[in-house]
Amino acid sequence: MKKGFRWSFLLVLLLWSCGDDDEGQLLDVHNPLENPADGPAAGNPEGNSPIPAEAATEDVSSPDQVVGTGTAESCTCDAFVDAVAKGGTITFDCGPDPVVIRMDKPAKVFNDADPDVVIDGGGLVTLSGDGKTRILYMNTCDQDQNWTTSHCQNQDHPRLTVQNITFADGNSTAESEYDGGGAIWVRGGRFKMVNCRFFNNVCAALGPDVGGGAVRVFSQYNNQPVYVVNTTFGGAEGYGNTGSNGGAISSIGVSWTIINSFFSHNKAIGNGGNPASDNTRGGGSGGAIYNDGNTMTLTVLGSKIEENEVNSFGSAIFFVSNDHSGNIRIDNSTIQNNIGGSWYPVYPSISMHSDTPIEVSNSIIQ
Repeated sequence: MKKGFRWSFLLVLLLWSCGDDDEGQLLDVHNPLENPADGPAAGNPEGNSPIPAEAATEDVSSPDQVVGTGTAESCTCDAFVDAVAKGGTITFDCGPDPVVIRMDKPAKVFNDADPDVVIDGGGLVTLSGDGKTRILYMNTCDQDQNWTTSHCQNQDHPRLTVQNITFADGNSTAESEYDGGGAIWVRGGRFKMVNCRFFNNVCAALGPDVGGGAVRVFSQYNNQPVYVVNTTFGGAEGYGNTGSNGGAISSIGVSWTIINSFFSHNKAIGNGGNPASDNTRGGGSGGAIYNDGNTMTLTVLGSKIEENEVNSFGSAIFFVSNDHSGNIRIDNSTIQNNIGGSWYPVYPSISMHSDTPIEVSNSIIQ
């Protein structure tokens, strides 16, 4: 288990111990959004790939901050923003029913507040950007969030976890300096998502490098992966996320491990690729996933990627390792019925250099 990611004793059940020291213990994560009251569920219901301990939910039995005082009305944007600024383990007390907290500004992680920030919605909370604002922001290299090291691009904290929560209607199109990431934008430290849903989030519609209709990530500590577990991006018609590139997720120089998750109806709506073709504004690649950089690994386990759409390249996945040192691993997954695009040298709907190592097992790609 990597430093700083605590084991969850509240929401995970130990299944078995693995003899491989690199993987350690593997867990079954309880998912309160498996059968939600409305909207697509969190995660791929057919996914059964094992989950390593560091990718599990965090323990929230002793929260540092509680948003709300027992009623829906007490769970406000300001209360959530204040809690995130203080950091630590954050839970919600908004009453017994599902609640939507409408944001009028993004909550921002302060780098010097607490090395661990855990946001747990308990399966009842939706954070909504209301079509006007990004929802959550963390950036170790933003001086406004207070620098804590001389190597902000590679520091081990903050370690941000979002779990058991829905992010909807985030909109970062007004952001100019840190663009992309309609719902969440992250640079530095560590980041993971467990039992989450991302619906109708949007970022800039045009541009060769901007992306991440739902989430955009940079510079993870020591090139360790972003974990995405039991999480849905879109999931049905009318719920998909949209951006110039990476309709659901986008990154530069970041590895991802995606487990038992579901991507559908996300769209990369830019046009002209990267670099932008003549007479275009660029973009339109990676209907679900957009990965650009050098040495990085995309691992897709027990997941489903279908009915995503592009204008340029990679209707499901766009993965370009510029120095040809990156690789892809796909196991126990289904990638099918994605729409549009070209440059598919090895597998349909996956755009990559033809010499990129790709290991596919027990999967359908069509």
